[in-house]
Amino acid sequence: MTPDELDDALAGLGVDYRRDGPDAFLVTLPGERRQRTLVWLVVGDHHVLIESFVCRAPDENAEQVYRFLLQRNARLRTVAYALDSTGDIHLVGRSSRSGLTADELDTVLGVVLATSDQDFNPILERGFAGAIRREWAWRTSRGQSVRNLAAFRHLVDPG
Repeated sequence: MTPDELDDALAGLGVDYRRDGPDAFLVTLPGERRQRTLVWLVVGDHHVLIESFVCRAPDENAEQVYRFLLQRNARLRTVAYALDSTGDIHLVGRSSRSGLTADELDTVLGVVLATSDQDFNPILERGFAGAIRREWAWRTSRGQSVRNLAAFRHLVDPG
């Protein structure tokens, strides 16, 4: 798939994206648990790189977070969890240019979105429970809304 073919395929899928230079595309996918998932598609000489930032490096329980990610990798298609040099968590994959069709692109973007969205809260629960509890306490002490933290109520009030 050439960059122009990728441009056409993304337009045909009706996803929100922008072309960033001759060979790179930034796709924005709406989520449920995460507000949105950003996916970079970069066309190389022989493959298309797929990369999406999922979460920053965990504040705590890094071993549990990484164990979860490695176990999830065994069930993923086309992409896998990876860490950058600072420990931030990404989904990364490569697809051959010749094997990437519009249907396969749709599948790959679906895998990235579903994986990122489905795993976001479990990653936060394992790696940021303390920060979530502190944020909850700070907001409630000031009478502020905790609506966007509601999924983590069980970390604050296990009963």
